[in-house]
Amino acid sequence: QLQASGGGLVQAGSSLRLSCAASGRTVSSSSMGWFRQAPGKEREFVAAISWGGNTYYFDSVKGRFTVSRDNAKNTVYLQMNSLKPEDTAVYYCAVHYGSNYYESSHYNNWGQGTQVTVSS
Repeated sequence: QLQASGGGLVQAGSSLRLSCAASGRTVSSSSMGWFRQAPGKEREFVAAISWGGNTYYFDSVKGRFTVSRDNAKNTVYLQMNSLKPEDTAVYYCAVHYGSNYYESSHYNNWGQGTQVTVSS
């Protein structure tokens, strides 16, 4: 089971760190991903970290977001810097099981989302 947290209301240019705590699963042996969904839009890929530590990012967040993992805390993080109003969405974490890191259909065990709202 995954529990996402850390969302909030911030101004443009601010930072937030989202956490995805796992229970019943060891994140060090799992590939994990972050997705987001804005109102009226499809869920879109944000970032992922493979079990081996490789990272993948959506183009619009490259250089601003960083995905990482703390094995001791069994938690995956998404550090979000230089936030923009277009980053506003509900953010979800999930376990990757397929071959494509960018497609939501290759993930399962979705956690409940955490709301991120960026004001201009």
